[in-house]
Amino acid sequence: MKLTSNQKRLVKILVGTFVYATGILYKTDNTILSLGIFLIAYVIIGGDVLWRAIRNILRGQVFDENFLMSVATIGAFIVGDFAEGVAVMLFYQVGELFQSYAVDKSRKSIASLMDIRPDYANVQRGDKLEKVDPDDVQIDDIIVIKAGEKVPLDAIVTEGSSTVDTSALTGESLPREVSEGDSLLSGCININGLLTARVTKEFGESTVSKILDLVENASTKKSNSENFITKFARYYTPIVVIIAVLMAVIPPLVLPGATFSDWVYRGLIFLVISCPCALVISIPLSFFGGIGGASRRGILVKGSNYLEALAQTEIVVFDKTGTLTKGIFKVQEVVPQGIRKEELLELTAYAESYSNHPISLSLKKAYGKEIDAARIADVEEISGHGVTAHVDGKSVSAGNIKLMRKLEIPFIEPEDIIGTVVHVAVDKRYVGYVIIADEVKEDAARAIQELKAAHIRQIVMLTGDSKKIGEKVAGQLGLDKVYTELLPADKVGQVEELFKQKSSKGKLAFVGDGINDAPVLARADIGIAMGGLGSDAAIEAADIVIMTDEPSKLATAIQLSKKTLRIVKQNIAFALFVKGVVLVLGAIGMASMWAAIFADVGVAILAILNAIRMLNVKNLKEY
Repeated sequence: MKLTSNQKRLVKILVGTFVYATGILYKTDNTILSLGIFLIAYVIIGGDVLWRAIRNILRGQVFDENFLMSVATIGAFIVGDFAEGVAVMLFYQVGELFQSYAVDKSRKSIASLMDIRPDYANVQRGDKLEKVDPDDVQIDDIIVIKAGEKVPLDAIVTEGSSTVDTSALTGESLPREVSEGDSLLSGCININGLLTARVTKEFGESTVSKILDLVENASTKKSNSENFITKFARYYTPIVVIIAVLMAVIPPLVLPGATFSDWVYRGLIFLVISCPCALVISIPLSFFGGIGGASRRGILVKGSNYLEALAQTEIVVFDKTGTLTKGIFKVQEVVPQGIRKEELLELTAYAESYSNHPISLSLKKAYGKEIDAARIADVEEISGHGVTAHVDGKSVSAGNIKLMRKLEIPFIEPEDIIGTVVHVAVDKRYVGYVIIADEVKEDAARAIQELKAAHIRQIVMLTGDSKKIGEKVAGQLGLDKVYTELLPADKVGQVEELFKQKSSKGKLAFVGDGINDAPVLARADIGIAMGGLGSDAAIEAADIVIMTDEPSKLATAIQLSKKTLRIVKQNIAFALFVKGVVLVLGAIGMASMWAAIFADVGVAILAILNAIRMLNVKNLKEY
C-alpha cells in the first residue's frame, strides 16, 4: 500500500521519537555515543528540513522557517544540548504535520465540490450509445443520462423526466424536477429517471468547468492580510537572525562574567521563538477555510481578497430582474390596436425569438407554437430599448417606451399597470402592447432585513423598468433607494455616483445576473453574480458567484467574511503577544528552549485549531 505524504511524515516522526526516547532513557557518560544516538534521531526527524534549508540557500532564498529551525537546532548541538536540539525539530515537525492535516481538511471541503467533474458522457450515435470523454462532446450532440449518473455537460432535456440533485452546485439539498424543455446544469446528479438531452455548451464552457476553475484559482488572489504577512516575513526573518547573532556575540564581549555558551543558547532560543510559522500558516488557512465553508453554502468566492473585502461592505446595489425578482415573466394581458390579439402576440413573439431575455422567453412561451426561423430576417437588438426585425416582410418593432420614442412612433401609455409593457409597431404603425409581470423572490425581503442587521449602510436597487414598477418593488422589500428607467450605461454612471457616498475604506458590492450587468459587476469593488440562472458574461465578470440564485446568501457571505477576519485578527494578536512575551523572557535568560518551542510550535497549533473553525459554517449569527 502506497503511503501518503502525511503518513510518511508520521512514520518518520514515530521512528525518530523512538530513537530520541532511547537517547533520553539510555544514560551514558560517553558523549560521542550520546551524540550519535541523538544525531540519528535528529536526521530521521529533521533531515528533510535541513535539505530544504540547503536547497533554498542555493536558490538564494535564505531566510525562511527551514533556515531558522536548522540554525537553532544545529546551534543547540554545538553548545551540547543534544536532547533539546532534537526536541525543537521534533515539535516543529509535529506542528508541520498538524498543519498539513488541517490544510487537507480544508481541501476536502472543497474537494467534495471537485467531485462534480463528470468522468464520461453517453452520446447517442445512431442506434448506439457511446461512452466518451466529456471534452469530446460537441454542441447539439444528444446525450443520455441514466439514473445515478452525473450530468456531464450543460444541456436541454428533449425526452424524459426525472429529479436531479443540485446540491454539489448550490449547497441546497432540495431536489429539482426536470422534464422536456428544462435546462440541465453539468455537475448535477440524475436521481431516478432516464433523460435524453441536447448539449448546449462544450465541456470547457460548461457550468461544471467554470465552477472548478473558480475554486482552483481562488488561492491565487490573496487578501491584504495575506500579502502583509508575506511581506512581513520577508523582512522580519533576516532582522531576527541578525538580532540573534548580535545577542550571541556582543554581551559576552561587553558584560563582565557573561559566557559565550550562555548567550549563544539565548540567541538560539530567540531564533526558535521568532519563527513566524503561526502567522504564515494560520492566516492563509483561515481564508482557505472561509472559501471552503462558503462553497459548502453554494457561494463561490474567486479569491480571499474578495472574501476580506465583503467584511468592509457599506453599500449594496441590486439589479432587479433575475436578482431580487424571479426573472420568470408571464404574459398577463395582450391589448391590440387595429389587429387581432393572436396576430399581435405572434408578431411580438417572432420579433423577440432570437433573444434569451426573460421577457422574450415569456412571449415565446405565451405564443406556444414552433418558431419558423425562415419567416424572420434583419433582427437587431437595441440595448435598453427592445428589438426590431422583419417578420413575413413586415418591419416589427417591439420594446419599451424609449424604443417608441426613438423610432418616433405615437403610442398609448396604459395607466396603473404594475408590470413590464412591451409596445409593438408594424411598419412604423402602433398596433398595441403586451403586459408582462415578474414576481419578487421568496427570500428577497429576508435578504434586505439580514443585510440591514449586518450594518450595511445603504441598500439600493437599479432597474431599467418604469418608475412605477421599481418603486413598488422597492417599497415591498424595504430598500433605501431605487433608480429606475436606466440603460446599462446609466447603471455604471449611477454606481459611480454611489461610490462618492462610501467612506475611504468602505466597499460597494453590486449584485446582478444578466449580460447587461457585466460592466457594473466589473466596476464595483465586489461584483456578485446569481450563478444558477445568471448569464455567462455576468459570472465571468463577477468576483463572487451565488449558485442558488438566493439574494439572502449575500448576507451569509458577509457573515462568513466577518467570521474569517475575526479569526485572522485573533491569530495575529495571539501569536504576536505570546512571541513578544517569550522573546523578552528569552533575552533576559528567563525562558528555556521548551518555552521557545511552545512560543513557536504551540502557538502555531493553537492558531491552526482556531483557523479550522472557519470550516464550521453552521452558526454565523454572532458575527
